[in-house]
Amino acid sequence: MFDPHVFTLPPGVDFATELVAGLRERMAGPPESMATVRLFLNSERMRRRVIAGFTAQGAGFLPRIAVIKDLAQDPILADLPQGTSALRRQLDLARLIGKLLEAQPDLAPRAALYDLADSLARLLAEMQDEGVGAGVIAGLDVSNHSAHWARTQAFLAIIEPFSGDASDPEARQRTAVLRLTTAWKAVPPEGPVIVAGSTGSRGVTALLMQAVARLRHGAVVLPGFDGDLPDAVWRTMEDALTAEDHPQYRFRKLMAALDLSPENLRPWRDVVAPDPTRNRLISLSLRPAPVTDQWLVEGAALPDLLQVTARLTLIEALSPRDEALAIALVLRHAVDQGVRAALITPDRGLTRRVAAALDIWGIRPDDSAGSPLALSAPGRLLRHVAAAFVQPLTADTLLIVLKHPLTGSGADRGNHLRFTRELELELRRKGPAFPRGRDVVAWAQRRDQADCTIWAQALARVLEAFEAPPPPDLTGQVARHIAVTEGLAQGSETSGAGQLWAGAAGEAALALMQQLRLEAPFGDDLAPATYCDLFEQQVNKGEVREPFNGHPLVAFYGAREAREMRADLVILGGLTDGIWPASGDPDPWLNRKMRKDAGLLLPERQIGLAAHDYQQAVAAQRVILSRSTRDAEAETVPSRWLNRLCNLMAGLPERNGPAALDAMRARGHKWLAQAAALDRPTAAQRGDARLQPAPRPAPQPPVKARPDRLSLTRIATLIRDPYAIYARYILQLQPLDPLRAAVDTRDRGIALHEILRQFVQQRPPGETKVAAKQRLLEIATQVLADLTPFPSARLLWRARLERAADHFLRQDSKHGGVALLVEEKGSISLTEPIFTLFGTPDRIDRLADGRLHLIDYKSGAPPTAAQQKAYDKQLWLAAALAERGGFAALGRAEVARISYIGLGSGEKVVETDVTTADLDAFWARFCKLIAAYARRDTGYAARRAVFDVKYAGDYDHLARFGEWQLSDRATKLRVGPGE
Repeated sequence: MFDPHVFTLPPGVDFATELVAGLRERMAGPPESMATVRLFLNSERMRRRVIAGFTAQGAGFLPRIAVIKDLAQDPILADLPQGTSALRRQLDLARLIGKLLEAQPDLAPRAALYDLADSLARLLAEMQDEGVGAGVIAGLDVSNHSAHWARTQAFLAIIEPFSGDASDPEARQRTAVLRLTTAWKAVPPEGPVIVAGSTGSRGVTALLMQAVARLRHGAVVLPGFDGDLPDAVWRTMEDALTAEDHPQYRFRKLMAALDLSPENLRPWRDVVAPDPTRNRLISLSLRPAPVTDQWLVEGAALPDLLQVTARLTLIEALSPRDEALAIALVLRHAVDQGVRAALITPDRGLTRRVAAALDIWGIRPDDSAGSPLALSAPGRLLRHVAAAFVQPLTADTLLIVLKHPLTGSGADRGNHLRFTRELELELRRKGPAFPRGRDVVAWAQRRDQADCTIWAQALARVLEAFEAPPPPDLTGQVARHIAVTEGLAQGSETSGAGQLWAGAAGEAALALMQQLRLEAPFGDDLAPATYCDLFEQQVNKGEVREPFNGHPLVAFYGAREAREMRADLVILGGLTDGIWPASGDPDPWLNRKMRKDAGLLLPERQIGLAAHDYQQAVAAQRVILSRSTRDAEAETVPSRWLNRLCNLMAGLPERNGPAALDAMRARGHKWLAQAAALDRPTAAQRGDARLQPAPRPAPQPPVKARPDRLSLTRIATLIRDPYAIYARYILQLQPLDPLRAAVDTRDRGIALHEILRQFVQQRPPGETKVAAKQRLLEIATQVLADLTPFPSARLLWRARLERAADHFLRQDSKHGGVALLVEEKGSISLTEPIFTLFGTPDRIDRLADGRLHLIDYKSGAPPTAAQQKAYDKQLWLAAALAERGGFAALGRAEVARISYIGLGSGEKVVETDVTTADLDAFWARFCKLIAAYARRDTGYAARRAVFDVKYAGDYDHLARFGEWQLSDRATKLRVGPGE
């Protein structure tokens, strides 16, 4: 019936349709003869396509169709033990690796435990799939390798007890194939047996294909076979080390196992590829590296490349976003034309961006890969909770989980959000930095609202799990993880889990947690951080497939599905090296030579398979090749296959190669131009004042609304950034404190001033410098312990003060003054306009001649004399207050000197001798400034005279800084009623 036994279909044809048509032709006898056919397919999607192909032609018998990966479910394996899950095998390996790391800590960090176990599990699966025993690995000659590989060989002894375990999925699959082929040898099947759609890339699959090809009524149908490859090239692909990255290498290996040559293979059907001349061009561009010199010979025999590439388009976008927009426009145009289109890419980020762009027009693609479970709502909440167990619960972490859309979904979601927002304000203003359940309940009780108290008590019960000691074993960790997450989703309800496990994403998340709970007894004791790593690893493997019908004309496929898709227009997206083909993960166990000697697959296998997917996809009727020339970090490198194609065409001017390449790029540029037009405002939008960039604001509020009192430190803000005064004192907008309490320069300044205040006020008479330094450091230790809850900051700040102590003590006794006031408030009022200036200088000394010396301590760099003159007038104005009787305890007194003492890095001091005339001039300028802002026509300009363009103001976002530049003139705008 089948002669020969190996058939081919060229790249670009609809494999499922042609497979069904060829099978109908060969089984054209009695209708029931089709039921005698046993058909093995490469994937479930291909199975659905084949069944649809049969049923589309009316009622009839179907062949017995099975997916190769499901052979392990065959009844012939009923006597084998139940299959072991991949998670259980990983936990078994992790337990053994943990013991090894305890004995040899230098092998790897403990944090890599589950990554190593996952990598070792993949190696074990590959060994079982390829039929490589542990003895083969142990027998490798590592004498010519580094000590690392010799130590790795001893490390691989861990998997030896598992290498013969028939319960592993790969071992069961191999056992199924071996038993099936043994049964066929004893009693050959009478009906046809066909394996179709597989390249034989896996050892077990290749074994099945070889067995079927040797049957009397057996046949193998190969997808995407390159019939344009010369015999000389086939003969050169013998060494896997140099040829396995070629798209046809797996077929070459199969032919060698069956003692066949390309001449022995026949087409499954007499069908022509959509564009045979383009297939010739692609085949030539993909030649193995040692024979690319054939480009010069065979390239001259190609047809005119302008015609060959007439239905090829090349999009080279400047950014991933531009690439996604251009692809979305292509797909939308295809929908408008009624053309079936498909995006094929391994880049899930690209598919998400394209899907988001298509949503503008209400087009929802049929995405075969679904969406990552880790990015779904249940997946994110589970990840947040797992991460929250690693460290003490902080305010920001608590609010992250409270604001999640699934938290409180079992009760009144509106009240939950309201209480969460109010709790956030409390935590920002008053803390604590590490909230506990009793803190939340106490806050709710102070509010004296019954519903808020009930909400807080329910939350407190959940938070008890964060306060309790973590369970030591994996079973306890999983149970706590589930209980806390369900408690958060439950909210104020007394039972249930809200919407946590609802929908496709919830079902997938529940299945993952149930799997973890089922296999947890096989895990070892572990810390919360290790459990978090394990959970992240497992949830990142999950996918969610929503039960909805996508648009019938738009589909997204992964690269492996190129042979199964059906489309008139195909877009190959993400053609960037490192994405397609993907960068191979480094093998921590075996290098390339050791893998070849052991009979395992080389890293180039994945590149060869990806190349085969590319060769099939690029052979479609109309093709668009797409890539981004830059990513978020740097310029990208084009995919090696796209690079080869461009280089080949550029080197064939006699076949119009360069012109054809320019034409491909020109067609792509049209789509990029349309994508750029999407971001450009329309004429109507350009004329809409609401959409114009905001001008630099200078609001003019009524005089009555303007502040009639400011502190000394706010005068510098009034000069530098008047808009900040407007927002703070007129709009009454106060910046929120950060959620996560962290030390900053303000905290350091507060602690430093308190240390120096106590040092000066508690000075004993006749104190020596040695005793003074000792007392200063003792005060520093106590104050930092009281005011700074961060141990690292306490140590750092005390060390800095210790370095600056001698400098401070020299300045303290330099002028022989006696401290009169330390951080005492003073004020003075103006009558025209009515205004009060107040402030608290760090220290005021009386000198020997009776005059005053004002001192200000700076934890950073003190202001220069020029800065004091223009902006930082704090001490100058304080001195003017002193001379005008602003400090009641001093009366009117003449000021001799002002000093800024820097206690940061370096020993900086800025001292200025002042006179009454100088202070009168400063005071006159101050009164003029206040009088100006007492007029309605004076605006509070944003960032009027900031010291540095990088200066970050608290109200820059309100002023919409960024839409205007510092060189723009401020726009005055009257706000509020009255004058």
